[in-house]
Amino acid sequence: MADVTDVTGVADAVGLTDVPDVHGVSGVPVDGSTALASEYFQSYSVIGLLALIGVLFVAVAFGAGRLLRPVVPTPEKLLTYECGVDPVGEGWAHTQVRYYVYAFLYVIFAVDSIFLFPWATVFAAPGYGATTLVEMFIFLGFLAVGLLYAWKKGVLAWA
Repeated sequence: MADVTDVTGVADAVGLTDVPDVHGVSGVPVDGSTALASEYFQSYSVIGLLALIGVLFVAVAFGAGRLLRPVVPTPEKLLTYECGVDPVGEGWAHTQVRYYVYAFLYVIFAVDSIFLFPWATVFAAPGYGATTLVEMFIFLGFLAVGLLYAWKKGVLAWA
């Protein structure tokens, strides 16, 4: 005799073959949204597993390097190495501010170039040409005012 809780066994015994499987693996009824959620999180579990394998690979590589490398500390090896020059004096040194200004100006123009590519795709779309053109000239105007200000202050003069 077929088990009454087995829906597919009862359906086969009666002769019905089109009875949908309404139970999950554990015998608990599963609706469509739960099945979709389990498939959704199953795809993330694959990503999580790959991330875990990557972290384990790095940890094993560092551990193997620590176990296999020779450890012979000498005073020369314990010195701070900086650009091939032996350290002399204190660790604090004055840095010219202009290097930071150049880096800041580079970041400004890098961000500008990043905004130009999406702007070009929107500009090519029908119906957005004039609006996006005006917006880009306003954006470039702000950048030009900032560059003009830096030039007037003498920041761009290499001394």
